[in-house]
Amino acid sequence: MDAVSGSLESSLPVPSVQELSRQCPEKVPPRYLRDDDHMIITTSPSDPSPRVPVIDMSKLVNTETQQHELQNLHLACKNWGVFQMVNHGVSDASLKNMKNQVQSFFDLPFDEKNRWAQRPGSLEGYGQAFVTSENQKLDWNDMIFLKSLPVQNRKLDLWPQNPPEFRETLERYSEDMREAAISIVKFITLALGIQQTQISESFREGLYDVRMNCYPPCPEPERVLGIVPHADNSGITLLADCSDFPGLQFLKDGKWVGVEPIEGAIVANIGHIIEVMSNGIYKAPEHRAVVNKLKERLSIVTFCYPCPFIDIGPAEELIGEGNLPVYKKLTHEGYFSSFFQRNLDESFIDSLKI
Repeated sequence: MDAVSGSLESSLPVPSVQELSRQCPEKVPPRYLRDDDHMIITTSPSDPSPRVPVIDMSKLVNTETQQHELQNLHLACKNWGVFQMVNHGVSDASLKNMKNQVQSFFDLPFDEKNRWAQRPGSLEGYGQAFVTSENQKLDWNDMIFLKSLPVQNRKLDLWPQNPPEFRETLERYSEDMREAAISIVKFITLALGIQQTQISESFREGLYDVRMNCYPPCPEPERVLGIVPHADNSGITLLADCSDFPGLQFLKDGKWVGVEPIEGAIVANIGHIIEVMSNGIYKAPEHRAVVNKLKERLSIVTFCYPCPFIDIGPAEELIGEGNLPVYKKLTHEGYFSSFFQRNLDESFIDSLKI
């Protein structure tokens, strides 16, 4: 990889993939081609493909079914790092309204969307993320990335005013995602055997960033990636898929497994912060997005972080009596500084190990 243009907290401007796709090219421009990346590691059609676990939140809140579902949650976090949540408490209306607003935004003419383009030195706004070199391979997606909670973190000049209800819909949606995050993190800590609620409560005053992705149709989908393989630096990531066909894939036992969208479900995956807090019992999974030849896919991803005043390190209940800490203890600021100042080709989680 080329030398970076600075920290990962900004991104170089690149052409809109959506605009490129609308020209109906027969071939993909070279900068998007991933032929040398050994991309295709998938189960063959004859393999019974494993399914991402499904966790029923209504069974977690019911005392009669809680222990059994906590065991299911523990196995999902330990063996996969990802699961689909059903009966999660976020209303169908909230999910539908947000999906409609994102669709309406990406349906706008390019010049209109570009009113909320990223600015130099920032990842926020409309554009692409983590483009740090003029020669870097590009993902087949456009996105708009916004800090949504706490309220004082919002840069409202980058929040679209078109479609007209976008802002208020995102405000409500962010609150709903916060409640979902607090709830699922509470049960994740219980699944680890941690009775204290300090970790889950830290998400009440936490940071919430929303990334809305557009993966346009691609003439050579097998030669590009919507998003390159990565793990998240969040506590937990909550994804709402706007489409009824798979595009999100997780690496499981060396093979890429597609997430089959379930109507109304939220895909939850462990981030590095929970990996560190669990002392490596739960791992942040590698995942990527693939694209479709004929269909556009949209997704809404909420990155959920604990409050800035909590240190990020292994939970005290999980170390001692022969269980040594695997990861360093960092301040919130130290954790993010390590993330943004690294080179893209370095393993972030390995840099946190003792």
